Amino acid sequence: MTTQDFIQIILYFTLLIGLTPILGNFMFKVFTGEKHFLLPVFGRLERWTYSFSGINPEEESNWKSYTIHLLLFNLTGFIFLFLIQIFQAQMPLNPANLPNVSWHSAFNTSVSFMTNTNWQGYAGETTLSYFVQMIGLTVQNFVSAATGIAVLLALVRGLSRKSTDQLGSFWTDLTRSTLYVLLPLSILFSVVLVGQGVVQNFKTYETVQTVQGATQVIPQGPAASQIAIKQIGTNGGGYFNANSAHPFENPTPLSNFLEMLMILLIPAALTYTYGKMVGSTRQGWTIFTAMLILLLIGLSISLYAEYSSNAIFGKLPLMEGKETRFGITNSILWSTTTTAASNGSVNAMHDSLSPLAGMVAMINLMLGEVIFGGVGAGLYGMVIFVILTVFIAGLMVGRTPEYLGKKIQKFEVQMAIIAVLAPNLVILLFAALASVTAPGLTGLNNAGPHGLSEILYAYSSAAGNNGSAFAGLNANTVFYNLTLGAGMLIGRFGIIVPVLAIAGSMAKKNITPTSAGTFHTDNWLFLGLLIAVILIVGGLTHFPALSLGPISEHLLMNKGITF
Repeated sequence: MTTQDFIQIILYFTLLIGLTPILGNFMFKVFTGEKHFLLPVFGRLERWTYSFSGINPEEESNWKSYTIHLLLFNLTGFIFLFLIQIFQAQMPLNPANLPNVSWHSAFNTSVSFMTNTNWQGYAGETTLSYFVQMIGLTVQNFVSAATGIAVLLALVRGLSRKSTDQLGSFWTDLTRSTLYVLLPLSILFSVVLVGQGVVQNFKTYETVQTVQGATQVIPQGPAASQIAIKQIGTNGGGYFNANSAHPFENPTPLSNFLEMLMILLIPAALTYTYGKMVGSTRQGWTIFTAMLILLLIGLSISLYAEYSSNAIFGKLPLMEGKETRFGITNSILWSTTTTAASNGSVNAMHDSLSPLAGMVAMINLMLGEVIFGGVGAGLYGMVIFVILTVFIAGLMVGRTPEYLGKKIQKFEVQMAIIAVLAPNLVILLFAALASVTAPGLTGLNNAGPHGLSEILYAYSSAAGNNGSAFAGLNANTVFYNLTLGAGMLIGRFGIIVPVLAIAGSMAKKNITPTSAGTFHTDNWLFLGLLIAVILIVGGLTHFPALSLGPISEHLLMNKGITF
């Protein structure tokens, strides 16, 4: 690594930490109804939205009604996106005359973007029209991210309110998240990306002659607008098949740096928002610190693995699958941040990462996408681990577990366990099925441990609603489209429903005043316990599978054995 590499990493995390309280405080004002500088700009549009939709923004609901509203809204988005794909050829804005999408690919893509996963088993520029990309995918990028924020807000109200069953309005939370947070940031970032050279047009695809005299089709389209929200909303995916390794999506070192920063910006800032909403910024900073420590550990291991000298490869840097424009450090910083968040975009092929760097990316997914995670989703996933940590700590010292002055009882622990087990069930069961059946094995690009890693990564990405892939697995088949789609649904709503149930249960409880016997959840002791629980409960579950995959591959690679 060069001095420039170290400077860039330090600058990246300095900006992330510095922007966290700024954006976090702004979102606190938005979500609590306080005055903020965007209210005169978008306030009228917010009121028009409520009026047009027939919504009373002041009307709140209990957790069951909140959940029903959320599920119905997401179901509507799924159906709409599915239909415009299977009838794509009859839709406007299709200059390449692309045909209708197959039913199983349309199902997978609709589930993927509705769940904020953005897994793509297709090449965007040869499969989807401008209409589907804009009206379907980009819209879902906004509302799926806003859905994650809404769930977090309901959970925060459940933790901070007392003796009530009201958690707010899903429609109000959805609207404010979109209008005041996601939309302004996306507009601003889109302009920046266009200035860096990201395409944004409605041109037909251009056919050109290469220097060698061959013919090449150059795709066009409204890419910048989708790329902005895919990063800001931790959606991931890509307008083009090569994703952010494509020069039309990510043309310069500055665009690369800013896109990486946008991936973690809102998830990080929400920890500060969370702290202010529960009445203690220390609580928010404790969670932020746990996330940051886990991210830095993963980044350090990945960088070590990629820069380690290996005689088998002639002691050369591992540049296979990486863009020479960005190099190793930028590729690894991206791979760790995008898998720590539920983003899924890539600027290098994860299939070509060293076994240990690939394992770190996989572990980030397997932990439940709680290392910053998706917009809203990462933080409410982390709160699940906080509840488990408080419960385990209470058992250790023989004290009734409490969090933020509220007792953690049987129901909350049961729901937390369901939320933790749901994605793990998807990863292990579906990966086992794919590794022993013909439909699962026919999609592999590699045999041996790396082949297993490709399967494990795919289902980890689906269960964690991440969307990135090793890219060595042909997943655009009926088997993978259906099983990965099912995994995305379980990984999303198998966590959201228990989280909302916990919010509803906690909202009904009274808050116990702090006393000398209170177990504090905002100090270094709790921070250490929280990280330990995440690694033990979330990580050791998958250790046997990781041993057969990337760990075995690493040991065999050092002996010169490949498959």
